[in-house]
Amino acid sequence: MSAGLKNFINQYTTFEANELDEIVSRFKPRTVKKNDFLLSQGAVCKDLIFVEEGCLRLYYITNNIEVSVWFAFNNSSAIDIYSFISGKPSRYFLQAIEDSEILYLPKTELNKLYQSHPKMQEMIRCFWEDAILTLLDRFTALQRDSAEQRYLNLLTQPPYIQKIPQKYLASFIGVTPTSLSRIRKNIR
Repeated sequence: MSAGLKNFINQYTTFEANELDEIVSRFKPRTVKKNDFLLSQGAVCKDLIFVEEGCLRLYYITNNIEVSVWFAFNNSSAIDIYSFISGKPSRYFLQAIEDSEILYLPKTELNKLYQSHPKMQEMIRCFWEDAILTLLDRFTALQRDSAEQRYLNLLTQPPYIQKIPQKYLASFIGVTPTSLSRIRKNIR
């Protein structure tokens, strides 16, 4: 089964091959069409999602404007951590921005894995730590860096530039699409 998911898990904690096979077998496959929602605002996030192929976007709406906060590409995860952990309704939408193949693990199955494979708790702790550090870096960049610098940083990450529509990129770096066009023109 999914070599990408196995590599993802093993980057946080190493499992024996048979344990890893058992863990990966608990994830369920799903095909998601472009623009389909995996999570809507007000619903509780109950699944840990792994993107095998495609791209997902986590965003919220404020003053009728969509603000992108996270993108998940091939071999990465997508989740509303706050809702998943707390069990409270999400403030976000999770949407496919292209046809995608995902694997998802319901929280109930994750809790069972904690019992049958105690090292899974270490894996998830390391995953949460990595996600928190990434979010802190992003928050700091939004506060410290200019919009131009934030865009230049995205240029070093090809999936963002290749897969994400300009209007989503603009909201991700905290500017309007018009401002992003101006930034791009000035960089050329």
